[in-house]
Amino acid sequence: MIILIDAMGGDHAPLEAVRGASLAAKEFDAEVCLVGKEELILEIAKKEALDLSCIRIYNANDAISMEDPPISVRSRPESSLRVGFDLLKNGEVDAFVSAGSTGALHTGATLYVPKINNVRRSAIATVLPFKTPVLLLDSGANISLSPEYMQMLGIMGSIYMKNLFGVENARVGLLNNGSESTKGTPLQTQAYELLSNTTNINFIGNVEGNSVMNGICDVLVTDGFTGNIFLKTIEGMGKFFMSSLKPILKKKPLAALMIKKDLIKFKKQFDASEQGGAPLLGLARPVIKAHGSSDAKAIKNAVRGAIKMLESNIISKTEAELSIALEQNN
Repeated sequence: MIILIDAMGGDHAPLEAVRGASLAAKEFDAEVCLVGKEELILEIAKKEALDLSCIRIYNANDAISMEDPPISVRSRPESSLRVGFDLLKNGEVDAFVSAGSTGALHTGATLYVPKINNVRRSAIATVLPFKTPVLLLDSGANISLSPEYMQMLGIMGSIYMKNLFGVENARVGLLNNGSESTKGTPLQTQAYELLSNTTNINFIGNVEGNSVMNGICDVLVTDGFTGNIFLKTIEGMGKFFMSSLKPILKKKPLAALMIKKDLIKFKKQFDASEQGGAPLLGLARPVIKAHGSSDAKAIKNAVRGAIKMLESNIISKTEAELSIALEQNN
């Protein structure tokens, strides 16, 4: 397996990407590569005393920033994203990890990475860190979606949870502002009808945002705009809880010591670096979107996610099971 990391993507690139690649190369039984400005990568490695002798570097003289238009990936062939996608498309690497611009990553994946049969565009699949893991689809790739595509997300999400998490007959919910079938915009009401009549999934109906963390569903379907807001709200609340606890525990040091292990576990649960990244479901080759603020640990764990996708053969399984499901529901 050859996993390629975008050295120029993310808030802390290229430093944390290079550090993460070094960690991944040591920990995983896979070939780790970097794409980016080679001179800068080698300069960082020297400064940080990192051994990159077993890491191949693909030079890319340009980098797409978070402020650049997503379509820039098309007009900038020397950018790290574009070079990475070309390597993935040509089969020179098996998976691509980037903490760069979500818009540019999704646009590049749409333009240059083959998709599985019956899928026209990919969606970001994020596992929410609750006691019972919940797969959020779409968490930011597509601002708007059709009801038919949301039906497809329900099917793909069920397949993903079954094959990667062992969740048989995954409960699929539709994110909405009420549990009644008539709630929401025309998108939600039409998607509700389609999901209700999909024979291959366990659709449980509309799910309100305040119920998701209580284990009501295993797959949560929504459009990318709403999903991204929902995801960032959860991330923000996790940080808010931890920051609010600090001054309270400082006043009660003995109590803090008694629950230290539980606090560490709680913090780890909401730590984005533990998840590492989220795959773009629907592509024929693994592309992992790491959080924009990813540190070395998050990059390493994103590589772990890519390896897990390859080892599980989830893409081929999704393509086969999706084809059967869509045929049965036509």
